[in-house]
Amino acid sequence: MTTASSLASTFPSRTPAAAYDDLLARVLPQAREQRVWNPSDGPLPSLFVSHGAPFTLDDPQWLGDLFDWARSMPRPRAVVVISAHWERAPVVISGAAAGTPLHYDFSGFHPRYKTLPYATPDATDLARRLTGLLGRTPVHEFADRGLDHGAFIPLMAMYPAADIPVVQVSMPSLDPSALLQFGARLRPLRDEGILVLGSGFMTHSFAVFHRPELAAHTAAFDEWAVDALARGDADALTDYRNKAPGAAVAHPTADHFVPLLLTVGAADDPGSAVSAIDRMVMGNSTRSLQLT
Repeated sequence: MTTASSLASTFPSRTPAAAYDDLLARVLPQAREQRVWNPSDGPLPSLFVSHGAPFTLDDPQWLGDLFDWARSMPRPRAVVVISAHWERAPVVISGAAAGTPLHYDFSGFHPRYKTLPYATPDATDLARRLTGLLGRTPVHEFADRGLDHGAFIPLMAMYPAADIPVVQVSMPSLDPSALLQFGARLRPLRDEGILVLGSGFMTHSFAVFHRPELAAHTAAFDEWAVDALARGDADALTDYRNKAPGAAVAHPTADHFVPLLLTVGAADDPGSAVSAIDRMVMGNSTRSLQLT
């Protein structure tokens, strides 16, 4: 989300990703023992996560909140994630082979962040299911492209044992209405114990780093989004450029907001949103949500 130079005072740490090291040491046994979803649990929720950049791995509260959130649900059979950082049409999917190398799509951070692994198991069955769900013709798999940071950063905290099959799906468009419809196509996966996760950021302003007074705009946008979600007003959310206060500051580009529309589209009830995480970090909202 930003460069390391502006983060040192915000997340002081003895070594890069030390908070993540501490999380692993503390929670791995719990993560491995988490109860797996079964049909009697009913559909899993759809999630929207504000994913952060590598500095999330230096924030013990953020990591702990993500882990506790995942623990509040049954462990999914698999995860389908759509990240702000991969737009491609027609839809394609990431490599499904076990241990496909991560796509470290960031720069300006300590080299250690590009050595941290997240080697998930074989996801061939999930890739096959997605191919059947998303198109009459086979969906192309980018076999050498692993999860990008919008996918692996939150999942490293939520499911740190890296023992759940994961496939990333590209965003076919940045149009909010198109993402809403795309989410609806993924909705049946929830009935199968597959977690549908849209990864973006509730507000994504670089300008607020240099002009802290702009935080009033990101806060206003966040408040507006919470209200629109509470009303289940998908029309307002798709027209956020015209309806939301502070939209030009909170989201200069659409990429980090529209994954929320996918999450709403994948839900049965657009008005069911519950905030699992609600913090302002460096002037931006890290609000993360689950919908049923």
